[in-house]
Amino acid sequence: MAERPAWAFLPVLGGALAHAPILRYDLLPSLRRPFNARLFGANKTWRGALAMSTGTLIATLALHRLPPYRERLPPQLREAGPLTHGGLLGAAVVVGELPNSALKRRIGIAPGERGGSPLGVALTIHDQADFVLAGWPLLGPVWRMSARELAESFAVVAGMHMCVNLAGYALGARTSPL
Repeated sequence: MAERPAWAFLPVLGGALAHAPILRYDLLPSLRRPFNARLFGANKTWRGALAMSTGTLIATLALHRLPPYRERLPPQLREAGPLTHGGLLGAAVVVGELPNSALKRRIGIAPGERGGSPLGVALTIHDQADFVLAGWPLLGPVWRMSARELAESFAVVAGMHMCVNLAGYALGARTSPL
């Protein structure tokens, strides 16, 4: 099987799967505290960071056990192992959210809202794969992504995320299509 750099980011789905029931059933309410509500908005909480990073790590550990998954990874991530890959990817998920959220607060887009301006639309697209951009430097000690690998991974992840969002909207699980 050919290696595909975007597969390195598949475990992020584990973060979303871990976070969904926590949000739905308001679990771990003591961790529902924002990092800095004024800077990032009230939606960036310690609870979300813990759920997303831990879920990503657990999914990475599980996926690395599957040869078809490992064979699609860049060799450097296979050699680094699931703890390193998952830990760095989990950090990228959390860190990747922050610059976009801070910028949206600065230009007046409320937490959870989408902007209608060209910049707001660009930020919405960026939101779909912000962890890929954060993963570029964070995964750098073990995997030096080329510009092509970064662009391919961003495009694949953003496209898949938009498809999932559209499906969620069609099923009534989301209030907006993107």
